[in-house]
Amino acid sequence: MTDDGRIGTLFIANRGEIARRIATTAARLNIRPVIPQLDGPAAVDLLDAGAVVRAAVAAGADAVHPGYGFLAEDASLASAVLAAGLAWVGPGPDAIRALGDKAEARTIARRVGVPVADGEEPADQSDGSLTAAADRIGYPVLVKPVAGGGGKGIRVVPAAAELPAALASARREAARAFADDRLLLERYVADARHVEVQVLGDRHGNVVHLGDRDCSLQRRHQKVIEEAPAPNLDDATRRALWDAAVRLATEVGYESAGTCEFLVGGDGRWIFLELNARLQVEHPVTELVLGRDLVADQLGIAAGATLAELGIGQASIERAFATGVHAIEARLNAEDPANGFLPSTGPVALFRVPADIVAFGPIAEAAGRVDAGIETGDIVTGRFDPLLAKLIARAPDRAGALERLGLLLDHTELLGLPTNLAFLRRLVRTPVVVEARARTTSIDADPDVVAAASEPGSLMDRQWTAAARRLAGTGPSGAFGGGFRLNAPGHRYRLVADTGAGSERRVVVIPTRSPDQQPGADVAGPDGGRVYVSVDGRSVAVRLEPPPDLAAGQARAASGGAGGGDATLEAPMPGRVVGVHVRPGDDLKAGDRVVTLEAMKMEHVVSAPRDGRVEEVGVRKGEQVERGRVVARLGAAS
Repeated sequence: MTDDGRIGTLFIANRGEIARRIATTAARLNIRPVIPQLDGPAAVDLLDAGAVVRAAVAAGADAVHPGYGFLAEDASLASAVLAAGLAWVGPGPDAIRALGDKAEARTIARRVGVPVADGEEPADQSDGSLTAAADRIGYPVLVKPVAGGGGKGIRVVPAAAELPAALASARREAARAFADDRLLLERYVADARHVEVQVLGDRHGNVVHLGDRDCSLQRRHQKVIEEAPAPNLDDATRRALWDAAVRLATEVGYESAGTCEFLVGGDGRWIFLELNARLQVEHPVTELVLGRDLVADQLGIAAGATLAELGIGQASIERAFATGVHAIEARLNAEDPANGFLPSTGPVALFRVPADIVAFGPIAEAAGRVDAGIETGDIVTGRFDPLLAKLIARAPDRAGALERLGLLLDHTELLGLPTNLAFLRRLVRTPVVVEARARTTSIDADPDVVAAASEPGSLMDRQWTAAARRLAGTGPSGAFGGGFRLNAPGHRYRLVADTGAGSERRVVVIPTRSPDQQPGADVAGPDGGRVYVSVDGRSVAVRLEPPPDLAAGQARAASGGAGGGDATLEAPMPGRVVGVHVRPGDDLKAGDRVVTLEAMKMEHVVSAPRDGRVEEVGVRKGEQVERGRVVARLGAAS
C-alpha cells in the first residue's frame, strides 16, 4: 500500500474484457494496473495460486483482483494472497469456502430461513448413490457441481436412462473447471425466471443490496441477455429477494461484491440457487442503473473503506431503482448459431463499434457501453471461454434501453469468425424479449427465438462486388485465372461464399482507382485468399473459386456417390477429445454417442446420424482436433 493507505499497484489475475475493464478503473484512480502475460517465457498460469502470487509480488503489487473465472472463487488463492502480505480484492477465504461449496451454501440458506430447491448432496458420490437420490427427488432432475459457478457442469436430466452419461459429463467438466468433481442433485424447476441480487459488503460488517437483475435468457446455463431491474416482478417478491440476499451475505460476514442467484417460478414462488463470491459478468447493468463503478467500490473496500465512506446507503440505492432507469446487456460470443451454437475460432478481421459509444466509462454518463476483450487483428482460439465483448445500453425506461441496445448491435460489426451477433440483433426484437416474458428455457423453446437463431441470410449485389474488388489480384495469374475476357467491360471473377445454397456468383469488376473501397459494404480482408462480408451481422467468408481441374471434378463426383456423407462423422468444431465411446466393430443406433469434444469450457457430443457398424475410429482421448477432422466412419448396420 502507499503511505496514505491506498493501493498503488494492482495485479489483475485475469484476461480479456474483464481484465481491461478492471485496468480502466484502476488507471482512473491512479492505480498502476498489471495484467499478466499468458503466453511466452513470462507466462503466468492463472490456475496456479502460487504462480499468481509470485507474479504479483514480482510486479510490486499491493493488491490482487481476480475478476471472474479461473481462481476467482478459490479460497486457496485468497489465502495465498493474504499470506503474502497483499490485499485481496474480494470476499475473505472463509466466505469463499462457505459459499463456493453449494452443499454448504444450501445449509446456510436453510439456517437463515431462505428457501432452497428440493435436493440432496450425498457424501457417497458413486453413480449408485446419486441414482438413488435422483429417484427420491423425481425427474426431471438437475445435476450440479458442488464447487464453482458460472453454469459450468450443470445438466438437466429428464429421465433415469440419461443420468449415467450426464453424471460422467458433469464430473469431467467440474474437474476441469474447479478441480473438484463432486455433484449434487436438485429438483428441476420448470417455467422459471433467473433473478439475481447484487450485494456489497465492507470489512466492518455492513452489507447492502444493489438491486436486482433478470438473467433468464440463457443457453447451456450461460447467460445471453441480462437486464436491471428485473421487469414484471411484483414488488413483494422483489423486496423478499433483496432481503434474502442481505441475510445470506450478512450470515457469512461477506465483503466486496457478490451475487445471490434465485429462481422465480411461474407461480411466483422462489428458491435460492447460489451466492457467487465474485464480480459477475453482468455487473455493468447494475452500474448503469446506479451510476456507480463497482470495481472502484471493490478497490475502496479492499483498502479498508466503509460503505458510508464510499457514499453507499441502502435508501439511496432503492431510490435509484425506483426511478425507472433501465439497462440491458448482450454477450457477444465466439459461437455459431447456424451450427447449433458450437464454439468457433478464427481471426478478428474487423471489430467495429459506433464511435460515440463509451468504452468502460465514465459509467455515470454512459447511454451505451462496450466492454471488449478483442480488437481487430486478434486471433480467437479455443483455449478460453467464448465471451468476446459485452454491449450495454441504458435509457430512462426499459423500452428505450431495448431500442438503444438494438441500435448498438446493428452498428457493431465483427468479421472473421462466426459469432452470435446476427442472432442477438434478432433476439432483442422477438416478442418474448420485447414483452419481458423470458424464461430460462426460452432460447431453446420459444419458436420466434429458435427462428432467430436459424434464419439464413444472403449476400447482396453490392457485397458480392465489394468482395470481388478486395480479392482482385489475389487469385491465379494469367488471362483466364484473372478473369480477363476480350470485349468485356471489366474482369469477371467466380466467387464462393460459405452460406450454403446459392453461394456461388460470377461478378464483373470494372477497374477503379480505389479497388478496396465499396461504400456501404461491410467487408474485411483479404486474409489468406478470403475476405469476410457481414450478412446482417453474420460473418461470411468469400473466396475466389479456383479454375476447375480433373482432380477436383473427380473428387466432387466421388463425394456424391452412394453412401457418401452419412457414414463419415466429422468434428463440428475445433476442440479436445475428452471421450471416445465406441470401438471398431460396435453396432450403433441413431443418436448413440460416438465422441465427446470440449472447447471453450463446453462439451459437445458427436452422435451417430443413423444405425450402423463402426468401421473406423479416427481420434484418441486427449487429442486436439480441428473442425472437419474425421472422428469415425460408419458402415451398414449388421
